[in-house]
Amino acid sequence: MKFDMDYIAHNNALTETNPYFKLFLTIILLIVTLAFDNLYFDVTVFVIMSIVILTIAKINYKSYLKFLSIPMAFLVITCVFLIFFFGKGDVIYETGILGIVVTTDSWHYGVYTFMRVLGCLPCLGFLALTTPIAKILNCLRTLKVPKILIEIALLMYNSIFIFLNEIDTMQKAQETRLGYHSYWSSFSSLGALVSIIFLRSLDKSETLQYSLDSRGYSGELPVYEPKKR
Repeated sequence: MKFDMDYIAHNNALTETNPYFKLFLTIILLIVTLAFDNLYFDVTVFVIMSIVILTIAKINYKSYLKFLSIPMAFLVITCVFLIFFFGKGDVIYETGILGIVVTTDSWHYGVYTFMRVLGCLPCLGFLALTTPIAKILNCLRTLKVPKILIEIALLMYNSIFIFLNEIDTMQKAQETRLGYHSYWSSFSSLGALVSIIFLRSLDKSETLQYSLDSRGYSGELPVYEPKKR
């Protein structure tokens, strides 16, 4: 199943809920989760918000897991580095490799960083998966967020999904040519994918600029503004 966050944001049980309420709820939960130094609170927020997303918003659990998968991968890698390469204090585990050890401070940093980010992910997921980007940007506009930040967010959002679609297409092309049938071929295909996507990104950025110019772009992108009822 292909993950399409924009489609999910437009087709869930909370799509028509007041976007300002969802935005402020997300911001408050993020602030509280980051401010509290409590693992149990982080777990509680993660569980409650996940339940809201799956049962109240009625978003497919596979789509929710796909949403979590990419940031979770970066989170795990970051926390592993924190645990093994940062912090001082008493040594609680020795790897025996180049003097790399786990200390009390590094373990604390790694675990608490993991749990705090884990608690924040479903809060962001609640906003991103239940609210179309156009409504979010309109809320930011009415809250007097600088236009340049809104435009950058819009372009980044658009570009991310263009590149994800490109990656998905290229991966399927590589799979049909047995590009991932062995350990070494997988590395080779991954390297080719990274190099090609870099070139594609340059090409897409140039195409995007041409598209904006052909539509009369004058330095400001119009933001969707819903009709007042």
